[in-house]
Amino acid sequence: MKTLRVRKFMVVGMISLIIVPMLVYLAVHVIGQRTLPPWSQAQDQKQEVAIQQTINRVVTSSNKWTDPTWQSELQKQLHQSGMEVVILSPSDHEIFDSGYLHGRHWMSSNTTTVVNGGHVVGTVKVYAPGPNDPVADVSAFVAMLCVIFWVGFQMQRSVVRPLEAMSRAARLIAEGDFDIELPISRVTEIEQVRTGFEVMVTGLGESFQKQAELAEERRFFMGAVAHDLRTPLFALRGYLDGLEQGIARTPDKVAKYVAVCIDKASQLDRLVADLFAFTKLEYMEQTLHVDDVDVTRVVERSVDNLRPQAQDKGVSIVLENPEQTCVARLDSHLLERAVINLLDNALRHTPAGGQICIRWNNESERTWISVRDTGSGFASHDLSHVFEPLYRGEASRNRATGGAGLGLTIAKRIFKAHGGELVAENHPDGGALLVGWIPRGSC
Repeated sequence: MKTLRVRKFMVVGMISLIIVPMLVYLAVHVIGQRTLPPWSQAQDQKQEVAIQQTINRVVTSSNKWTDPTWQSELQKQLHQSGMEVVILSPSDHEIFDSGYLHGRHWMSSNTTTVVNGGHVVGTVKVYAPGPNDPVADVSAFVAMLCVIFWVGFQMQRSVVRPLEAMSRAARLIAEGDFDIELPISRVTEIEQVRTGFEVMVTGLGESFQKQAELAEERRFFMGAVAHDLRTPLFALRGYLDGLEQGIARTPDKVAKYVAVCIDKASQLDRLVADLFAFTKLEYMEQTLHVDDVDVTRVVERSVDNLRPQAQDKGVSIVLENPEQTCVARLDSHLLERAVINLLDNALRHTPAGGQICIRWNNESERTWISVRDTGSGFASHDLSHVFEPLYRGEASRNRATGGAGLGLTIAKRIFKAHGGELVAENHPDGGALLVGWIPRGSC
C-alpha cells in the first residue's frame, strides 16, 4: 500500500479543497452556457438592454458629466441596477466614477467613445455583473462539501483511528493484555509508529512470557534443590541418630552406619558443588581465562580424576587418540570441569564391565570432544530434556545413580560460554553419545 507523508497528505487535502470546487464550477458553467434555458436567455437579454440604456443616457448627457446633481442621480440609478460607470476625458483623466462596486475584474465591461461635433469628448465604461449561474454555484458548493468529507474521512481512517487504537492498546498492555491489533494507516509517520508499536508489543509479550517461564523454572528449581538436599540429610540424620542411640551394637554394624554416613556426606558435597557451579554460570558474569591449551592434557587430567571410581566399578575408560597434539584457545579449568561432568555422567550409567570411549580432535574451524558409553543410552522421550537443570529421566538419569541433575547442564553451558555447543544422542551401536565443540581461536 502506497503511503504519504503527513505534510504531503495535508497539502493534497488543501489543494483539493481549493481546486476541485473551482473545476466543478467551471465545468458546470461551460456546460450551462451551451445549453442555456429560456429563462436564462431572457435574463441575459434584459441585462443587455439595461446596459445599452445606461450607455445612451451617459452619452446623450455629455454636457452634464461634471454636474454634481446629474452625477448624484446617475449614481442612484447605477446602484439600483447593480452596474458601475467610469467616465474618462480624452486624456484619460477620470471625470466620474460610481466607485461603490469592487472587483471589477469579475464583471463584464462595455467601452464607448463619445464624439461631439467631430471631436472626442470622452470615454464611457459600463461595468455590469457577469451572468448569474446558480447551478454552477450549487455544484461548486456540493463539490467543496464532498472534498471536506473526503479529507475528513481520510484523516479519520489514516490518522485519528490508528492513534485511538494505539491509545486503547496502551491501556490493554498496562493491564497485561498483549493480544492487540492495530489498523493500517496510509500516512507514513503513523504507519512507522504503528510498526514500531507492534514490534514493542511483540517484544513485551515475549519478555513477559520469558519472565513467567523463568519464575516457574525458579520455583521448580528451588523445590527440587530443597528436595535433593533433604533426602541425603534425612538419611544422614537417621544413621547418626542410630549411632547415638546405640542401635548399631556390633563393630560391623557401626562400620556400616559410618560408611553410609560418609556416602551421604559425599553426595551432599557433590550436590553443593554442582549447585555452586550452576549458579555461577547462570547468574554471575563468567569471565573466561582464555589461553592456548593442550586439549589432550585437559582430557588426560579429567580421566585421571575419575579413573579410581571407574576401576572400583569395573568400567574401563579408553582414550582413542592420546598421542595426537590438539591445541585450542579456551579456558582450561572450565573445559576440564565440563569433561569431568561428561565422564561422570557416562560412568554413572555404564554397568560393570562396560566401557567409556573419549575422543577429541581439531578441525579447520572447531575443536570437538566426544564421550560414548556402553550403557542403556537415553530414552527417546528424555533426549530433548537431558540438559535441563535437575531433570532426571526414568532410566538414564535418576536418583539411584546419585546424580544431582546438573552435570550435563553445567557442561553444556561451559561449551556455550566458549561459543560452542553440546549435543546428546544415542550411538547406533548402543549407549549414549555426547559431543561438544568449541570454535577455534574465537574465544
